[in-house]
Amino acid sequence: MRFGIVLFTSDRNISPAAAAKGAEDRGFASFFVPEHTHIPVKREAAHPTTGDASLPDDRYTRTLDPWVALGTAAAVTERIELSTAVALPTEHDPITLAKTIATLDHLSGGRVSLGAGFGWNTDELADHGIPGAKRRTALREYIEAMRALWTEEEASYDGEFVKFGPSWAWPKPTQDKIDVLIGTAGTEKGFRWIARSADGWITTPYEQDLLLERLQLLRKVWQEAERTDTPRVVALAGKPDPAQLTAWSEAGVTDVLFGLPDKPEADVLAYLDRLSAKLAPLGLPA
Repeated sequence: MRFGIVLFTSDRNISPAAAAKGAEDRGFASFFVPEHTHIPVKREAAHPTTGDASLPDDRYTRTLDPWVALGTAAAVTERIELSTAVALPTEHDPITLAKTIATLDHLSGGRVSLGAGFGWNTDELADHGIPGAKRRTALREYIEAMRALWTEEEASYDGEFVKFGPSWAWPKPTQDKIDVLIGTAGTEKGFRWIARSADGWITTPYEQDLLLERLQLLRKVWQEAERTDTPRVVALAGKPDPAQLTAWSEAGVTDVLFGLPDKPEADVLAYLDRLSAKLAPLGLPA
């Protein structure tokens, strides 16, 4: 099981580059950032944790562009995985986004994965032309189209939301395959979508106590889909609990992410020192 970091980026306090370098220097394997292009002031969509239009954190309105943020991180690191928890691909042009991700993978030496979400904020999606009731269909098409652009010499796609004729698009990613991880609630519906169209699951922050039960369901769905590979499971954790982390590892969790505080660089690096010391007995590389 690998340990990683997620930074809820904003236009204040520690930069993504400093956070990623600090994490890499302390042995962490991955660095994740989120995405919101904007937050409509008036909306019908309720936040999953508050249950209404209020937001639990004002960084939702201040989030940095994830791919620019990861680009700055790539420039100052050498090995750490660069990913998103989660990005919202359907809020972009799929051809352009495929180019952005492939370019970052090319320039970083093959260190990129895509953590994507359907999008809880349907009003945000609507501003990008994506109907809330169709967001799962749209994301499936975006992923299929981007994979075609990443892997085929002459790529094309014909769907409801994505259409383009035979096209050339380079660079291709350095990796043979960019992992696509889906951040969603651990339901049978969500797992069936992942088993059909993705490579793994990113848990939600409020499923820690139910994770072992959810993983049993994921394995069942994976087998029924006749997948011969093993799903990557990225679990969001709170404080490092050795017993919990051991149980997660035995149950099939492949990655655990710890969130960074929204503080200045010196404070965040000190936090990383404390966190890495607690994780060292559990396998964090020196």
